[in-house]
Amino acid sequence: MATDLASSVRRWVGRASEPVDASSLVFFRVAFGLLLFAATVRFAAHGWIREHYLEPRYFFPFWGLDFAKPLPGPWMYVVFAVMGASALGVAFGAAYRASALTLGLSFTYVHAIDKTYYLNHYYLVSVLAVLCVLLPLHRAGSVDAWRRGAPFATAELPAWVLWLLRFQIGIVYFFGGVAKLGVDWLVHAQPLTIWLSRNRDVFLIGPLLGYKTTAYAMSWAGLLFDLSTPFLLSWRRTRIPAYGAVLLFHLVTARLFQLGMFPYFMSAFALIFLPPAFFHRFFSRWLPSNAGLTQAALRVPRWLLPWALFQLLFPLRALLYPGSALWTEEGYRFSWNVMLSEKNGYIEVTARDRSTGESFDVAPLDYLTLQQARQMSAQPDMIQQFAHIVRDDFAARGRDVGVFVQADVSLNGRPSAPLVDPTVDLAAERDTLLPKQWLRPLPRQLRPRF
Repeated sequence: MATDLASSVRRWVGRASEPVDASSLVFFRVAFGLLLFAATVRFAAHGWIREHYLEPRYFFPFWGLDFAKPLPGPWMYVVFAVMGASALGVAFGAAYRASALTLGLSFTYVHAIDKTYYLNHYYLVSVLAVLCVLLPLHRAGSVDAWRRGAPFATAELPAWVLWLLRFQIGIVYFFGGVAKLGVDWLVHAQPLTIWLSRNRDVFLIGPLLGYKTTAYAMSWAGLLFDLSTPFLLSWRRTRIPAYGAVLLFHLVTARLFQLGMFPYFMSAFALIFLPPAFFHRFFSRWLPSNAGLTQAALRVPRWLLPWALFQLLFPLRALLYPGSALWTEEGYRFSWNVMLSEKNGYIEVTARDRSTGESFDVAPLDYLTLQQARQMSAQPDMIQQFAHIVRDDFAARGRDVGVFVQADVSLNGRPSAPLVDPTVDLAAERDTLLPKQWLRPLPRQLRPRF
């Protein structure tokens, strides 16, 4: 059996090292760069640079990224200008490696500053930007290839490059489906029941969205879609109808839910599953016919297996924490948990002087924007960060205070329940990746039941 396994591995490594038409990879690079450029322009046009980075007084960086702070004055506009320019550099393959690295660093930096606005596709963009740095997507159909001449302008790339990008996009769909294998989604059709009821004014289908049956149908359809899409897109016989389903799914979700550019990103990125010959007709005049790949260029890199294992295991880390990740949010982000929870919180914060025992009621809106306060009130790690913000503010005024929080949170339409132990001084709690002992479990009577 060991011999057979070794033989299979060698066979797959051999196939991965074969050259393939680069047309679909050129399309991916161009689409990725242009979409990021459009997203950057959209962000600036909506006034979000000022709203997200210049107007707030305080921010909620991700764990381990406390150093990510917004630059003062107009410099955040410069960062976004650099981001847009580097996105175009990636699209056209101009100074490609430097452009991809600049795009990845600038995009990750601006979205690491404040988790208030976290979305799954922000994480996806950062992951794909890293891959763009690592993959030789500029060897064909690029300004760099044109400048360097025919020996570098090969119309072929290693098969493993194409496989890896398909794997990375497939991961998003598959784990999005795995995350839906829960009682709330399948048995109670939540949170879709809540969200669909808000769309009753949609032309023609609006009245249908108020029915519970519609929510159940869409919940189960969403699960089956996410779990099957990577495999159906990979099989030649089902590839075209599967991509049609991808387009329909993302068009519907873009209309009904506030998902930003995620539906448009995924609609474009899923095209990587189509055969390279489909794209060749569009790029043939820019792609030379010579092959010219050396054995070193075709070789499967050593980092490929660790990368794949990380992408498979990291979304499952929530299983290491007690309780439901929907409630505690431990291991929830960066795990492709899309459209799984509707949380609303009401929070009371008290600062208590450690020396005198004097108490002070703290209003979150005295520190935060409305959107920050809304997100903070239902997310444990942000509640803890806010407690530290309050502690430091009082310390700057010469008072040593403890911070105590009463947070009542509703999850997916349930009655509100305490999320935080109000007797614990959160100002004294360290922010780590270990389970938070000061979290209250979801009450037994509110836990998912069949």
